[in-house]
Amino acid sequence: MAITKMKPTTPARRGMTTADLDSITTKKPVKSLVTVKKKTAGRNNQGRITTRHHGGGAKQFLRNVNFNLAPGSVATIEHIEYDPNRSARIARVRDESGELHYIIAANGMTQGQKVRVAGDSAVAVETGNRMMLRDIPTGATIHNIEITIGKGAQAVRAAGARAQLTAKEGDYAMVKMPSGEVRKFRLECMATIGAVGNEQHQNIKIGSAGRKRRMGIRPTVRGVVMNAVDHPHGGGDGGRHGTGKAPRTPWGQLTIGYRTRHRKSTNKMIVRSRHEAKRRK
Repeated sequence: MAITKMKPTTPARRGMTTADLDSITTKKPVKSLVTVKKKTAGRNNQGRITTRHHGGGAKQFLRNVNFNLAPGSVATIEHIEYDPNRSARIARVRDESGELHYIIAANGMTQGQKVRVAGDSAVAVETGNRMMLRDIPTGATIHNIEITIGKGAQAVRAAGARAQLTAKEGDYAMVKMPSGEVRKFRLECMATIGAVGNEQHQNIKIGSAGRKRRMGIRPTVRGVVMNAVDHPHGGGDGGRHGTGKAPRTPWGQLTIGYRTRHRKSTNKMIVRSRHEAKRRK
C-alpha cells in the first residue's frame, strides 16, 4: 500500500494525502455479513453527551468480522476489502463448508491464498495462519492475539500493528507489544502469524476539517480559550497566558502524563511497562 498525494487545487488539499486502494479487490461487501451502524452522537439513553466530539459523519455499515475461526479450519481468501470501522483492511474468506467470513487482513495476504487454523494437527508457520502461542517459534512476528483463552483475537488488530514473541517460561509466553510493553499470555492463547496490513495508515494527512467531520468527529475546543465556568484552564483577561497550573480535564482530573491506571488485577501479567520501555536511559 502506498500514499497518494492530492493535487493542490485548494489550500486544504495542498499536503492532503490518502491511501491508494490498490490492494482492495472489490467494492461491495457481502450483504449477509454487514449490519447498519447505529449512530448515537456520543449520547446515552438519557440524551446526555457522555463522549464529546462525536456526531454526524457518513452512514456506515458494520462488517461482522470473525475473530475466532473454528480450530482446524482451512479458508481461501476471495477478496481484500475496505472496512470503514477500522484502520486495517479485511479479507473475505470462504471455508471448506462454503461459508463466508471476514478476518483481519495480514500484510502480504493475496487472493487465492489459503489460511489455516491449528486444530488437532499442526499448521505451517506462515503469514495468515493461526495457532497457539506454544506452537509459534520464539522471535516470530504475530498479531490478533487472544487475551482470554477461547475468546478470539483481542489485541494487536490495528493497521500496521505487530507484536513479537520473545520468550516462553512455564505456562506463559512473553510478548513484546506494539507499545513496547512486554506482557505475559497463556501458551494456550491463539495468535496469527505476521503483521496487520495497511501499514501506511499512520502516514495519512487528513488535511481539512470537513474530511474529519465526514468521519463523524466534531471540533475540539481548547480549555484555555473557554470561560472559567466551562473549564479549569478557562478565564483570564483575554490574553493567551497558558494554564499557569498542571493541565486538567474539563472535570478537574489531572492529565497529560498523569497516570490513571487502577486495574491492579492484570498488573501481574505486565513484565515491563510501556513507560519503562520508552524512558530514556
